[in-house]
Amino acid sequence: MRKNKALFEMQSDICKTLASPKRIEILNALKEGEKTVSELVEILGVPKANVSQHLAVMRYKGILQSRRKGINIYYSVSNYKVIEACSLMREVLMEHMKERGRLAKRAAQ
Repeated sequence: MRKNKALFEMQSDICKTLASPKRIEILNALKEGEKTVSELVEILGVPKANVSQHLAVMRYKGILQSRRKGINIYYSVSNYKVIEACSLMREVLMEHMKERGRLAKRAAQ
């Protein structure tokens, strides 16, 4: 039972890390493959310092990995299942919104 509790706490920690819309946006940008900080800054339209901060947090938590090539640092998702989990949660959200829309239509009739 204690092992499960520790696992639940670790899972909660990862979920907290992903609770930022900007971090989910970064993951979305990385789902097609690795990118440099500069590429992510251009895609996201936010300051480099902001992107770097988010990347550092996600790398520390093991969500992202990085590699250096020359002067560039390339970031990628450590485990593609993180992308799949985010996609699944997005599907749940879309289904929920669709159902709420149906309920609102019925209530308006």
